[in-house]
Amino acid sequence: MDNEKSLYIDLFAGCGGLSLGLYNSGRWRGLFAVEKNSDAFSTLHHNLIRNHSHFDWPEWLPVKNHDINEILKNNVEHLKSLRGKVDLVTGGPPCQGFSTAGQRREGDFRNKLIKSYIKFIKLVQPRIIFFENVKGFTQKFDKNKTAGKAYSEYVLRALRKKEVDFPGYDVHGELIDFSQFGIPQKRTRFILVGIKKEKGNTSQANSFFKAIYENRESFLVSKGLQMATSLEDAISDLLQNESSVASPDSKRFCSAPYGGISTGYQALLRKHVKTSIPDSHRFANHSPETLQKFRFILDHAEKNKTLSQEIKDKYGLKKRTLIPLAAGTPTATITTLPDDYLHYSEPRIFTVREYARIQSFDDWYEIKGKYTTGGKRRTKEVPRYTQIGNAIPPLFGEQSALILKALL
Repeated sequence: MDNEKSLYIDLFAGCGGLSLGLYNSGRWRGLFAVEKNSDAFSTLHHNLIRNHSHFDWPEWLPVKNHDINEILKNNVEHLKSLRGKVDLVTGGPPCQGFSTAGQRREGDFRNKLIKSYIKFIKLVQPRIIFFENVKGFTQKFDKNKTAGKAYSEYVLRALRKKEVDFPGYDVHGELIDFSQFGIPQKRTRFILVGIKKEKGNTSQANSFFKAIYENRESFLVSKGLQMATSLEDAISDLLQNESSVASPDSKRFCSAPYGGISTGYQALLRKHVKTSIPDSHRFANHSPETLQKFRFILDHAEKNKTLSQEIKDKYGLKKRTLIPLAAGTPTATITTLPDDYLHYSEPRIFTVREYARIQSFDDWYEIKGKYTTGGKRRTKEVPRYTQIGNAIPPLFGEQSALILKALL
C-alpha cells in the first residue's frame, strides 16, 4: 500500500472525532476542517492543528470555525480549484433533526444543511466521499414510515446523478453498529461511501463495507483489542473511589488519578499520556440526597434499562431517561446529556473523560470549553459532554481510514 499520505477535508467536523481516526491511521493529512461552533472547533484546533500539525490549511481560509454556507458563498472558485487534489471529503451534517433520540422534526433548519453538503461535493469533487449520520437519517418522517421522505434517499439520488460538470458517484450506504468494531457502545449509524465515476476507476462503494467487516478482527488484534469491549473494560481505571484530588481545571470540583491499566483498550487509549490525572475527569458535585438515591438505584434497579415506575414514584422522578449501566456489556448510545446514565458501580454520572473513553478518544486528546450549559445557551454553546456525545468514534474512523486509503 502506498505510504504517501492522501488529502482530505472534514465537513461538520465537531470536536474532531473522525479527523482523529484519520490522523491515527497514519495514512491521511487534512487540508481543512469546517465546523461552525467555536467550542467544538477549539478542541479540534488545540489537538490536531496546534499540537499535531495535522492540517495543511489553505491561505484563502482563516484558521477558525466556519459556517459551511459562508464558505460556499464566498469561495466557489477556490473550492473548484481543489478538483483533482482532494482525495476524500468526510463528515455528515448535524443529526438532531433526524435523530430518534430527539424531537425528530422534518422542518428542522439543520436538515437543510444536506443541500449545502451536496453543493460542496459538486464543487470540490473528491475521489471518495465518507458520510455519517444517525439511523433516523434513513427513516421517513411520518409515524407509519410510509410517507414523507428519508433524507438518505435524497442524498443517494443527488450524488449518483450525472450532470454537466459533475460526473456523479457510485454510492452505497449501510447501517453499522460500532460495538461490532471494538467500541464499548451500541451505537448504530448510517455510513455512506461514494466513489467518483471517472475513467479507469473500477472501485465500487459497496466494497468498503465488505472490507471493513473482513478486516476488523485483524485490525483489533493489531491494536491489542478484543472483538467486543465492555464498559468496565473501557473505564475501570477511572474510578473515583476514595482517591479524589482537586480538579486541575475546575475550582470546587474533584477529580481522581489514574488507576492501574487492566485491559488492552485502556492501554491503547492511555498511550502518550504524561499526566497522572486524566484530562476532563471532573466529578459532579452530587448532594447527599442524590448520592443516596443513586446508590439505591444501583442496588435495586435493572441494569441497562430505564427505571421502573416504582422507583420513579419512590423518588418523585419525572425525568424520562435515567439508566443505570451494566459493567459487562457495551453501553447504549450515549447522548449529549450527562445525567441520562449512571456509572455501573459508583453512585454518580459519568465524567467527560469517561464519555470520551466510551467514544474511543485517546486520553491525550484534550477536550476544551465549558463542561455543561443550559437554558437558551444550549442553542449556541456546545459544552464538553455535547462535543463528545456528537462525535464519530475515532477507533471506527481509524478502521475506515485504512479501507478508504486502500480504495484509492
